[in-house]
Amino acid sequence: MVVHLVRDPDQVDGPLVGLVVSKAVGNAVRRNLVKRRLRGAAAQHLGTLPPDALMVLRALPAASDVPYAKLERDVARGMAKALDRATEPAR
Repeated sequence: MVVHLVRDPDQVDGPLVGLVVSKAVGNAVRRNLVKRRLRGAAAQHLGTLPPDALMVLRALPAASDVPYAKLERDVARGMAKALDRATEPAR
């Protein structure tokens, strides 16, 4: 899992999250499963993001083989690290 996060002072609708799940993750059924899991994991931690956050979660091929609990922990850890690196809003 790779997490990219920037802070945009013009963003006023609250945090936005985008997902990237490439064909390297698996067939359409596998990719959709990973997307559903990522959406659920990100939704659980959305309250920890500032309202000006723009975040992208990129699933690596191994994401299709891990249990949801591990994926959720990875999302939480990645969000926390990305948030630490993006402390100031982008200009």
